[in-house]
Amino acid sequence: MTQIAFAGVGVDFGATRLFSDVTFTVDPGERWGIVGRNGTGKTTLFRLLTGDLEPTRGSIARASNLRVSLLEQHRDYGAATNVWEAAAGELAELLALEQSLIEQAANLAHDSSPRALARYGEDLERFEREGGYAVTARIDAVLHGLEFDPAEARVTPLSALSGGELGRLGLARQLMSTADVLLLDEPTNHLDLETTRWLEQYLAASERTVLLVSHDRAFLSATVDHVLHLEGGSATPYSAGYTDFVAQRAERRLTQQRAFEQQKRVIAKESDYIARNIAGQNSKQAKGRRKRLGRLPRLSPVTSAEGTMALRFEVGERGGDQVVMAKNVSVAVGERILVERFSGTLKRTDVVGLIGRNGAGKSTLLRALLGEHPIKKGELTVGGSISPGYYRQDLSQVPLDKTLYQVIEELRPKWERGPIQGHLGRFGFSGQEVLRRADSLSGGERARLALAILMLSRANLLILDEPTNHLDVESIEALEDAIDGYDGTVILVSHDRALLRALTTRIWVLHDRHVTEFAGGFGEWEEVSTERAHAAAVSAAEEQALRQLHERKRVAPAPKADRGKELRRVQRELEEAEAAVGVLEAEVARVVTSLDDPALYTRQGGARTAHELGAQLETLKRDLETAIERWTKATEQVEMHTPR
Repeated sequence: MTQIAFAGVGVDFGATRLFSDVTFTVDPGERWGIVGRNGTGKTTLFRLLTGDLEPTRGSIARASNLRVSLLEQHRDYGAATNVWEAAAGELAELLALEQSLIEQAANLAHDSSPRALARYGEDLERFEREGGYAVTARIDAVLHGLEFDPAEARVTPLSALSGGELGRLGLARQLMSTADVLLLDEPTNHLDLETTRWLEQYLAASERTVLLVSHDRAFLSATVDHVLHLEGGSATPYSAGYTDFVAQRAERRLTQQRAFEQQKRVIAKESDYIARNIAGQNSKQAKGRRKRLGRLPRLSPVTSAEGTMALRFEVGERGGDQVVMAKNVSVAVGERILVERFSGTLKRTDVVGLIGRNGAGKSTLLRALLGEHPIKKGELTVGGSISPGYYRQDLSQVPLDKTLYQVIEELRPKWERGPIQGHLGRFGFSGQEVLRRADSLSGGERARLALAILMLSRANLLILDEPTNHLDVESIEALEDAIDGYDGTVILVSHDRALLRALTTRIWVLHDRHVTEFAGGFGEWEEVSTERAHAAAVSAAEEQALRQLHERKRVAPAPKADRGKELRRVQRELEEAEAAVGVLEAEVARVVTSLDDPALYTRQGGARTAHELGAQLETLKRDLETAIERWTKATEQVEMHTPR
């Protein structure tokens, strides 16, 4: 059964036609990637899907009672006061019932009247019927997957969150919604590598329909099974994953270009015949051909596959071979140590990928390398003749109070109007756009201006902090080509795995205040450290099962002291099962911690040790699942034998 059907849909804004003749259908459970250059209409397409915008032409059919959820709709947290309530969203009523059960369970210790027991029994039955144990554990799992501590989330006020944390919370709230269709607009923007992988696994396990806009090529490759490509004022649907789409798009463009060239030759030949014979003895035939030629639908040339930017990085001076030297460097913010005893050397033409969880201190370490943040201990030296260029994640290098023309004019005061406009034109700004103030730019436009500024620096050390955050896929490909052709040194902080795989020659992993160096590119790092991903997946699955177990304990009344023989027996069985779960839980945590340490994979024999630990983790996983099952049965036995 089709959930959504677009038929010949077009949208105009005044005299401007955004796109036309968009036709595609979405069936239940499909996962669509919406791709295209910035400004081609991806956000408008989402507004059409939610019903906030009506098409100028064509029709949109939706299945009856279809519920569609857009991330932007989940930034209003209603009456929620803490992070957990905000994430629960429409499940807040179940949260209130859970809290009531906890209070009732505590009160039963001194009030076990038939009325109190009956109320508790009725509420507990409703809680179980509505999936309370599973739902609250699932909320915890989603919060944990998106880098929130579930226990702290129950007491952390919304006012304490940063902008990035609010973005992740909005995503958590959307994932917990009961909508049939999820519309995700750049869901990985506030996520690090580990969290992005978690989201991939979550979406892969979900049976809901998903349409997502993303510039993360690796994320698209891992999640979508259909692609809608907006280009040239329309959209083309592909029944393929992202990797196959790229190949099919190239073949389609080649076929279209051949057809265009063939038609152009036919038109030229016919036009020549008409011009030679319109006034001669073959005038009748020439006029007939002219009429047919006038009715011929003209094919358009293929939209350029090149990026929207003509970006190239050049070095003004070669610089020394030793670019950055660090010896036992520690970096702190206040009393909090972010990096401890870091030693390493950055050499000319290295492309180093700096990876680590959000909040680990990557941006602060970059600022310390540039001398913008003091180091707490150690020695940090920048080599002679090294000229750094810094792309800041927050784009604060862009002066917002100036026009685009003024920004470039101040950097190149000797340039005339032509070269300034030409330079801005390389980044997609033409005509009167160069007179816009920078504070009127969108995120993608501001990112392109930041790259235009960086290109003029002629730096021999580029420090790039999340440079892909606001760029579309084709602009990212242009950036990738520019870095690949660059003759200087690069430090790259990014969650774009495709970019990291294509460019990096070494990896610095910031984990638990320590920087571990891996002497290989990001693709090699992924292969070597596959057991880290395995450990994270096992940990996430077992944590959700354990949360459900602990949730059951939270709402269970304390057993009475006066117990019969059979009750005492099953209670002992429950205590033994709970103890076994605790032991195995600690063992799983120990192995996961060992596998999560990046240093393991850089030591001699580390890969073999990781493989052995991975096998041990699988055994522990099976044992823990058995123990949890035993605990569940023991709990049911205790409940059966507890007098009500």
